[in-house]
Amino acid sequence: MHLSNGGPPLDDNDTHTPPWGKNGIGNYFHWAAAKKRAFDAPLDIARRRAQRAAMIGLTYEEYTLEILERGRYLNATDTTRIAEIIAKRGVRY
Repeated sequence: MHLSNGGPPLDDNDTHTPPWGKNGIGNYFHWAAAKKRAFDAPLDIARRRAQRAAMIGLTYEEYTLEILERGRYLNATDTTRIAEIIAKRGVRY
């Protein structure tokens, strides 16, 4: 049963899962804030990353994550790595 205002379900039989999962909040908000700081960039940098990501078939998040994790700015010649990133889409750990 859902509230009429779109709130969370009132019974445990519903399949609703909050963003932090079913095992409690833990450090969810700390991680969410850290991710926001990591992915937020000045407008000109974000725009350039988005354009470069689109040119090679990646999302802004995928492209930025590659920069943050590996310190590499991918380009069209990095076909193997781009294919690996695309292959991982939709996989949840």
